[in-house]
Amino acid sequence: MLLAGKVAGEAFERWRQPAVMGELLAGILLGTGGLRVIPTDAADPLTPVVQLFADVGVVVLLFEIGLETNRKAMIRVGGAATAVAVVGVAVPFLLGFLYWRSVWHDVTTAVFVGAALTATSVGITARVLKDLGVLHSLEARLILGAAVIDDVIGLVILGVVSGLASGAGVSLPRVARMLIVAVAFLLLALWIGVRFAPRLFALVARLQVRGALVVTAFVFLLLLCVLADRAGTALIIGAFAAGLILSETHQSVLIEERIAPVADIFTPIFFVSVGAAADLRLWNPLVPENRATLAIGGTLLAIALIGKLASGWAVPWLRVNRRAVGVGMAPRGEVGLIFAQIGLTAGVLSAQLFSAILFVVIATTLATPPLLKRALQSGATRDDAAA
Repeated sequence: MLLAGKVAGEAFERWRQPAVMGELLAGILLGTGGLRVIPTDAADPLTPVVQLFADVGVVVLLFEIGLETNRKAMIRVGGAATAVAVVGVAVPFLLGFLYWRSVWHDVTTAVFVGAALTATSVGITARVLKDLGVLHSLEARLILGAAVIDDVIGLVILGVVSGLASGAGVSLPRVARMLIVAVAFLLLALWIGVRFAPRLFALVARLQVRGALVVTAFVFLLLLCVLADRAGTALIIGAFAAGLILSETHQSVLIEERIAPVADIFTPIFFVSVGAAADLRLWNPLVPENRATLAIGGTLLAIALIGKLASGWAVPWLRVNRRAVGVGMAPRGEVGLIFAQIGLTAGVLSAQLFSAILFVVIATTLATPPLLKRALQSGATRDDAAA
């Protein structure tokens, strides 16, 4: 997985495309629909091992992104990022719900379809922004801030659809509690962290044993992830918060430099494993039973893209590359798969509908890197022309 990811990433960088594209396609080649080198079946004893490495990869990536993010600049776009996130969740959910409800008249399934289209995979977009060297741009801060808020909203929606799937029902107090816990964790972690982390890492910097700084930083990352999980929120929110906190320390540049080799090992495994879940044989139009799936998948893909592109126009008061913001919010990645998997396991989604949602997840994930690069470059060209 590592070798294929690096070789494919190098090839795509030589073609002036983000390396993550190569890693995703390497996963498709080696996964379910290709050579089947990468285990994806839950019954395979190696699957949890790959998943563990992939989880480490995505949290290290978000930790790196947090380290490179200016916390105060992120806070300044907090209101705009919230608007982008809310529109980016509400529009695809409503469009997906109304489409399924009007055609098949099934409310519960319609809720699952709408929910699966709301997610944003911050890992995909963050990696593209990092590859392109634009993490400090206004667009990048908006996208990353909105993606984190999107995850908070997504956790609430996940709780709702899980309740529907189990037949337990959903209460307003439970939904409100999940939202309050997620927001409170993020704010409390940042408030406490920025006060104590600089002192802690000033002491660690005096230690002479090799690797003390990077090991302490990695432990701090894992601690925030565990606390996030215990608080009932997402691991990646804890990872991003850990990076934001340590970006305020005097050792942030050294930490960033020394955590990079860890990311070089684990992060490609995450992207290769995302690609490995795609079975392209299910989307072969020459197979008659696949055509209905592709028709549904095509409609849902259009809804998914339109819904997220609309989020770019949620901040009319900012002079920003709106197309880049909308495209940056488009990839569903592993987050959309979680929603779909819950529906499939509960029997709410048919195998055909699950495959259609999987098509949307993979298509948006693969399309985002080249589209985001083009959107950012076209915006830069227009700015240069105006100047």
